[in-house]
Amino acid sequence: MDFFIQSANAQGVMDGGADLMGLAPLVLIFVVFYFLLIRPQTKRQKEHREMVSAIAVGNEVVTAGGVLGKVVKVSDQFVIIEIADGVEVTAQKHTLGAVMPKGTVKSARSGKAAPKQLDDSKDAKK
Repeated sequence: MDFFIQSANAQGVMDGGADLMGLAPLVLIFVVFYFLLIRPQTKRQKEHREMVSAIAVGNEVVTAGGVLGKVVKVSDQFVIIEIADGVEVTAQKHTLGAVMPKGTVKSARSGKAAPKQLDDSKDAKK
């Protein structure tokens, strides 16, 4: 019956260096995860925190849901955003996705193309 099952033979005593080499792949995986996943995410979180703390009245912002408007009032945790003439929305600060360049809201309301630095559609046609 030894044809189907290999016999297990006792192994000799291993030196201590082989045990440490067994941990090397785990350490390598952790280092790769740190530099590819953890570090960039913490950097993005820091940038977002700084952006949110720098929000001021008059900034043009876009929320995570895609609502574009102008900041009318800022409090500790909330901002009031004017999305149309006479239409204001209250949003939590952390839901703001980006601060847009001045003139973005005006060009979006008029139906004209977005400011040059945001309009990538012309580059895609070339």
